[in-house]
Amino acid sequence: MPRRTPHFALDTVRTPRRFHGFLKRASVCVLITGLLSPFSPAVAAEARPAATAANDYCGGRCSDILPPGENGNATLAQILLNQAFGTQPGHAEDQLGPYADLAKGYPALTDDKVNAFFDDASFGVPADQVASTEKPAGRGDVTIVRDKKTGVPHITGTTRYGTEFGAGYAAAEDRLWLMDVFRHVGRGQLTSFAGGAAANQGLEQQFYRNAPYTEADLQAQIDNAVAGNGARGQQALADVHAYLAGVNAYIDASDSGRYFPGEYVLTGHKDAITNAGTIEHFKVTDLVALASVVGSLFGSGGGGEVNNALSLLAAQAKYGVEEGTRVWESFRERNDPEAVLTVHDGRSFPYAAKPDSPQGEALPDAGSVTQEPLVYDRGGSAATTAAESASTTAAKTSLSSARRGMSNALVVSGEHTASGHPVAVFGPQTGYFAPQLLLLQEIQGPGISARGASFAGLSMYVELGRGQDYAWSATTSGQDIIDTYAVELCQDDHHYLYHGTCTAMDQVEQKNAWKPTVADGTAAGSYAMRVWRTKYGPVQYRATVGGKKVAYTTLRSSYLHEADSIIGFQMLNDPGFVKGPQDFQQAAQHINYTFNWFYADSRHTAYYNSGDNPVRASGVDAEFPVWARPAYEWRNWDPATNTADYTPSSAHPSSIDQDYYISWNNKQAEGYTAAPWGEGSVHRGNLLEDRVKKPAASGGVTRAGLTKAMADAALADLRTEDVLPKLLKVIDSAQVTDPATATAVSRLRAWVSAGARRTETSAGSKTYADADAIRILDAWWPLLVKAEFEPGLGSDLYTAFTGNLPIDEAPSAGHGPTGAHAGSSFQYGWWSYVDKDIRAVLGEPVPGPLAQKYCGGGGLSGCRDVLLGTLKQAAGMTAAQVYPGDDQCSAGDQWCADSIAQRPLGGIKHYRISWQNRPTYQQVVEFTSHR
Repeated sequence: MPRRTPHFALDTVRTPRRFHGFLKRASVCVLITGLLSPFSPAVAAEARPAATAANDYCGGRCSDILPPGENGNATLAQILLNQAFGTQPGHAEDQLGPYADLAKGYPALTDDKVNAFFDDASFGVPADQVASTEKPAGRGDVTIVRDKKTGVPHITGTTRYGTEFGAGYAAAEDRLWLMDVFRHVGRGQLTSFAGGAAANQGLEQQFYRNAPYTEADLQAQIDNAVAGNGARGQQALADVHAYLAGVNAYIDASDSGRYFPGEYVLTGHKDAITNAGTIEHFKVTDLVALASVVGSLFGSGGGGEVNNALSLLAAQAKYGVEEGTRVWESFRERNDPEAVLTVHDGRSFPYAAKPDSPQGEALPDAGSVTQEPLVYDRGGSAATTAAESASTTAAKTSLSSARRGMSNALVVSGEHTASGHPVAVFGPQTGYFAPQLLLLQEIQGPGISARGASFAGLSMYVELGRGQDYAWSATTSGQDIIDTYAVELCQDDHHYLYHGTCTAMDQVEQKNAWKPTVADGTAAGSYAMRVWRTKYGPVQYRATVGGKKVAYTTLRSSYLHEADSIIGFQMLNDPGFVKGPQDFQQAAQHINYTFNWFYADSRHTAYYNSGDNPVRASGVDAEFPVWARPAYEWRNWDPATNTADYTPSSAHPSSIDQDYYISWNNKQAEGYTAAPWGEGSVHRGNLLEDRVKKPAASGGVTRAGLTKAMADAALADLRTEDVLPKLLKVIDSAQVTDPATATAVSRLRAWVSAGARRTETSAGSKTYADADAIRILDAWWPLLVKAEFEPGLGSDLYTAFTGNLPIDEAPSAGHGPTGAHAGSSFQYGWWSYVDKDIRAVLGEPVPGPLAQKYCGGGGLSGCRDVLLGTLKQAAGMTAAQVYPGDDQCSAGDQWCADSIAQRPLGGIKHYRISWQNRPTYQQVVEFTSHR
């Protein structure tokens, strides 16, 4: 039947509040009676079977999964039923169960059981598995077939235009509301569209601060991307227009047929009785706004230079300039010799290294830094404490270098597998939402042949998936493509010196207002977001440098270039272009966002790190702000287009047919400095390295074996596996005499012996094995880190360093870049610092050590006292104290505190699942032949 419709006021921090009182069950029944069959269109005609595609070289060994389900649209009636009775629209959560079940099912996994936890990702749909066939808008040049098991659209076109029209139509069928939400996020207009909830305010502020585009800016990005890419640019523009035509055709059909997403009614955009109101058509610039959100979330490494400067100044104030700098560098770990690497063949790829003699640094005067305000003229609910708090969090997120990373990859070359063909288990960790940010599709048409995942609203091409005889995926890389400039002010606070001329800043403003709706009862409110832009990017801070008033701006190489990557994705979908690993790498070179790209076919594996890495002026240290002067600008930088010289592809970490690759947002290669802190001796990438290196060396790796390695790492507590044994070694240097502490030590030791996993006693028990040990460590870690480091560093420097790198990111932690119930864990934390410090105290060799010993003043006995004192304190804390509860969980519910919630972006809710630290969309592939 024609398709469903999306979901609810956007809240990235917590589950939205329930609907108001009128949605009681009796009322729901009355409403549903009037909303069902009269407005439901006929089932799509012509249930003609579709044959399995002949251009599939995977031999049935390609699988994938994307929870909670393909159907991300829900009519008003379906939303009301879900809210009242928990019923689900078809295919809304049928991938959630298999995804969740892997956590307890993986130990017994074999190759023939992989598809008990994944879906068959073969091309086409077997004749007996066709659920529906439709010709969107009655077109004769495209057919959308959906399978019975998952409802994934398989789009086949006889013309390029028809193919892309079908892709747009299918995307709107599956994610129209979500697409609409995120085009408004990208434009800084979310609250006016979806409601003024504090989380909505924070989300639009987070993105508007870094991408304050006007309509003219958005259009120029399309024009420039097309103009600079010849025939492929022209084809991309034609594809976009066809895709949008399909999206808008579905909008018109669902509007007239009254089966559009019910959220449009609940947010006041449509009237359920009269059908009054409008669902705005999509236009080209909306896709650029969408792309800016995706790029900012997952593909723009860098920033944080002002925070780096503040912690450096704190270190120098504590220790003096020379020793303070040495201490700072030891915590920064720019190129730590113990860091786990993706390219481990000994080659070095120097980038953003510390210069011998830094030039142009513009460090702020002590105490002079103030953050640039974004929000003005707050009124109504925009002036509440919750709204102010959301703004603070949004600013911290957008200005930090600890950006959302996530995603992992395990790839083993054919030389080390049982079949002789490469095996890959990989995917992006994009969080958990309802509906999911990604959607699944298969696209077959002239010049396009692929199946996989794409971000909703940008699905004219498959962005992560498989082609006819190859598959590809990505992880966030995080290398630094953002720099901070100190522009010297002149005349007033809104003029600055540009090449010696006093130049006016450009003010961009977005005014938003909202009122209560059924979906979001937040009281009426309003505010204006104002950004001052310079040629060096938006203003983020104000300060003085040597007594001179400056504004600190951030310049990102992908700023004003959000659409450029479309060419790379077009190439990846083109079977005529990608015929081997070199072609794959060439396609990835056309993606300007910072990602690690992985490839596998039946004979080869490959890797490439993408991103427009600017060539910096000699002597510029990318870690700190520099003066906005010609001598310190990017090489051949043109402020009108924000283009510059970029490092050549040969300077990017890359490889073909390495024995194996692992990536979990770890360091790419020797010499390649990443912007986030924390790439040291202990990183979650080690969890993959330790499970892949030995099996690869032994040979005989299988699809099931590599999937088991990923799944086992997904349950591991990094602190317990890689740091706790060293802590216990310090404690074991003498007998533990306190009974309560001795019991805690015994439980922790037993947990290590059991595998250091956060796993249920049995599937569905909602109780952890080793629950006491887990509680103790969760309570102990923050106490331990503070007691170990703050006395030596001093309060000011310790606090400054925690601003650079959070101390922890356990699953239950409601802090850090990912927040609670988000799955992704252990990306950012002080585990390397603790590891290096404890080993130094034990007298063990420590390559790349910290500048000083900290635990207990550097002595073994004093360190042991610190560990035992904090451990005893932690062991005495109750579960309710360690897990205080939130809007999802009651206090003391350990399993629930860790659990993954599909955060509603619309009106449909799903059940929580047990914690796993794994990709959201994931492929398991092993191609058996090649064209």
